[in-house]
Amino acid sequence: MKSTTAFWDASVLVPLCVQESASRFAGSQLRKFLPVVWWGSLVEVQSAICRLRREEELSENGMQGALARLHLLSRGWKEIIPGDSLRELALQLLGEYPLRTADSLQLAASLTWCDSRPSKRIFVCGDNKLSRAAKSSGFSVIEL
Repeated sequence: MKSTTAFWDASVLVPLCVQESASRFAGSQLRKFLPVVWWGSLVEVQSAICRLRREEELSENGMQGALARLHLLSRGWKEIIPGDSLRELALQLLGEYPLRTADSLQLAASLTWCDSRPSKRIFVCGDNKLSRAAKSSGFSVIEL
């Protein structure tokens, strides 16, 4: 049984649901680290899956399989729920790093998860700007 947790950016959850070049590496990280995610990750990942279907990169059956994998995966992750302090931290992070809204919320959730003590904490990430911000914040980043 895995006991080590890591914060997972929503972009690295997609390859766990949809077969792509990063799927094997993402799966190896899932075997090592239990995912901690921000509250909006389920919506973000489902949005990515639906977009792939609309762009015809996934068949209808492929989309249904990906959504089933997503919902199974979500049963095992820990979610950091939104709140006033998380929102305030996300706003502060927007002034410190060149992040988009969802990425600032994810970084704020990761800092909330570790009580703002990111040293020796893992952040699994597939986004360059978010990776840089997480590293600058003190996380050990595993990039997809």
